[in-house]
Amino acid sequence: MVMKETIVDYLFRGDLEELDPAVAELIRHETARQAHYLIMIPSESTVPQAVREALASPFHNLYAEGYPLEETRTQTQDEILDYGASLSEYRRRGDLRYYMGTEYANIVEALARRRAAEVYAANGLKPEQLFVNVQPLSGAPANNAIYTALLGVGDTVMGMDLIEGGHLTHGSPVNRSGKFFKIISYGIDPITERIDYDQMRQLALEHRPKMIIGGYSSYPWAADWHKYREIADEVGAYLLADVAHVAGLIAAGVYPSPVGIADVVSFTTHKTLGGPRGAVIITHRKDLAGKIDRGVFPGEQGGPHVNAMAALAVALRLARTDQFQELQRRTVENAARLADRLVARGLRIPYGGTDTHLLTVDCKTVTGEDATPLSGDMAARLLDLAGIVCNRQTIPGDPAALRPSGIRLGTPWITQRGFGAAEIDPLADIIADVLLNAVPYSLTVRKKSEARAKIAFETLQDARVRVRDLALRAGIDTDVRADDYPHFYYLDSAAGETGWQALTIQGPKARDFLHMALTSDVFALRQGDTQPTRLLKPDGSEIARGELEYTQDAYLLKLDRDVSYAAAWLRSLSDGMVIFDAADPYARIPGPVEVARVGTASPSEAFSGNADHSPDADKSYFIGIRGEHFTAPEREPLPRFQWAEPQTDELLTTTLHNLHREMGAKMVPFAGYDMPVWYSSVMNEHLAVRRGAGIFDVTHMGVFEFRGQGAIPFLDAVTTNDVAGLAV
Repeated sequence: MVMKETIVDYLFRGDLEELDPAVAELIRHETARQAHYLIMIPSESTVPQAVREALASPFHNLYAEGYPLEETRTQTQDEILDYGASLSEYRRRGDLRYYMGTEYANIVEALARRRAAEVYAANGLKPEQLFVNVQPLSGAPANNAIYTALLGVGDTVMGMDLIEGGHLTHGSPVNRSGKFFKIISYGIDPITERIDYDQMRQLALEHRPKMIIGGYSSYPWAADWHKYREIADEVGAYLLADVAHVAGLIAAGVYPSPVGIADVVSFTTHKTLGGPRGAVIITHRKDLAGKIDRGVFPGEQGGPHVNAMAALAVALRLARTDQFQELQRRTVENAARLADRLVARGLRIPYGGTDTHLLTVDCKTVTGEDATPLSGDMAARLLDLAGIVCNRQTIPGDPAALRPSGIRLGTPWITQRGFGAAEIDPLADIIADVLLNAVPYSLTVRKKSEARAKIAFETLQDARVRVRDLALRAGIDTDVRADDYPHFYYLDSAAGETGWQALTIQGPKARDFLHMALTSDVFALRQGDTQPTRLLKPDGSEIARGELEYTQDAYLLKLDRDVSYAAAWLRSLSDGMVIFDAADPYARIPGPVEVARVGTASPSEAFSGNADHSPDADKSYFIGIRGEHFTAPEREPLPRFQWAEPQTDELLTTTLHNLHREMGAKMVPFAGYDMPVWYSSVMNEHLAVRRGAGIFDVTHMGVFEFRGQGAIPFLDAVTTNDVAGLAV
């Protein structure tokens, strides 16, 4: 008998948990984040499991530069899926690919093209009259491919102003489109806050663009494609409709379709369409189809992602279902209701509302005591801490794209999770409560002013709990609920826990952080030592009391109750966006630090219930010291400091005085000193130093040096600087 020799291969076997547990853990955390948070970024959605399954298929392994045979464009789905005929044709004639082994890639790409044509055929056109390209890797490459196909460098292009709702690839100066082409931007009527088509026409007549682009990233109203067409025809321009955001709405018939009206239509497949990351280009013009295909490959990119095209085919099949149609209708309804509810709460909605899946909020509605308006960046960060994910967004009137004063909210993701009117109203209230209770202020950083904001911890924590409840109502798998992603501390919300438990606090700033957060003298703690301490709220009321131990790697804080609340409070302090001193919202705490729950713990033998938890008498500051519920221990007051100005008729001299005299300097009295000048007076000397050339002796100015482990908190207490944040 002949024994077969076993071939040893080099394939990696085993699941992700076994081969790379670190990435597996990150995926678990991200899965849990998406389940626990309410994601309201309009350009994101939950991809169905079937789409993800296709995306992870062996089609991923292929190179398939080129395209399927041209005749597959007019074949029905049944004809494309007739493998016998397709494979025979492939073997007999070959194909348009640069690689062999692509017979099934041909079928799946042809299927995706046909399904896209069937979903998006509109305005009297049949699917076989459309030319579809499903290879673009995303929206920007799709648009760049169209530019490559139809334009020359330096041609004039009209697109909507980015600040007023347009897209980066429609002419932003930081994008390739703004660098390679002459861009003319149209915008909205400042009174109606709708697209000013009359202005668009006048600009087109003046500048004669070769292409006009319709489509938006934050403008919330449906386009009038027929007006776009009229203006483009009047000046002989191509019309490109970039409908990336609303592709799913168009597929469901709740947004007007530009297919057959615009010369070219492009859209991404991972937004409202709910497909994989990719893009589609559609034209009904045969004279442009070949140029566009060549613009994609080889003009813009090499091998397509065949797995993404397979996943897109699945998403397009789902787009023909009643469930998908209802999803898109409710998505639009939810956005309109959300806008109305936010207006009712006192927030301004730019553009006056929405009839699509998104809306923007003017954060300048909220201003601080120093008249600083709430910025879009701060608003988005505060909402994210509460568990609502959105993005900062420019709104009409903003001076620059880098300083947005709005946020953008979308309803695709939450609608997929089942949100309707019963959930939209409380969600709007959470958003309004966070924004309207934010405390904006300006902070001078490196000679420039930055807009910052904070919020009361109780307000933030209340919002977190309400977000948690809404997310749980939408349904979460049990394994996701059990995830220990550290950012989910808003789930640790219950007060009234009893029994000793412990937290670890670690990081380079842990000691400074705890010295401000606790009532004890943390600087006095040596490694291995413990001390009784208390954790107070800003109003001076007690969260818990316990014991702080300085271990080798971290600080161990053992508390007698409410450890969940304490963990949430300390983590929020570390995030740096909660108010911990009502008298000084500008105050900052050293950080960040890592706060982790350890579990049950017992106080040390040296600790007893009679341990002295009185705040350290020598501490100049700790959180709660100025609170209404905190009573400072009585102690002898320090003698009143009184300053007596020295009285002398003699002028003081600097260390350089003798040198000035030896060199023949002109000396004049200034601020009690005998000072040298080159010009006629000290004022002229100052001006010369600033504007031209001069010499100014500054050695008379005082210099103080502070040393010791208490130097930082001391200086933080007596100066307005963030001394702890000062680098060496």
